[in-house]
Amino acid sequence: MPNIPSDAPAQSREFYGLLGFEEVMNHGWIMTLASPTVPTAQISLYAAADRTAPVTPDMSVEVDDVDAAYAAVRDSGAEIVHPLQDEEWGVRRFFVRDPDGRVVNVLSHR
Repeated sequence: MPNIPSDAPAQSREFYGLLGFEEVMNHGWIMTLASPTVPTAQISLYAAADRTAPVTPDMSVEVDDVDAAYAAVRDSGAEIVHPLQDEEWGVRRFFVRDPDGRVVNVLSHR
């Protein structure tokens, strides 16, 4: 899922609504839009910096087992940008830097 910085989240929500996306989460600093027919098709809009991590990720990838993904990534020697932790909105996540320098938010819903 792409994470898009947005200076105009309300207008972006309206724009992506034209493509069929609906708001499924809004914490004020991040809003997630999803397709009602394919709920895994999502876009997140960042109106502000990530509130619980040192950087705002470039994209998010949801996995079945975030603990296993964390162990595999850590053991590979990839740079962990933000450690594995539970978030108050119901996800467990960590950030890792990919080979091109992008920060990837890897998560599972609890």
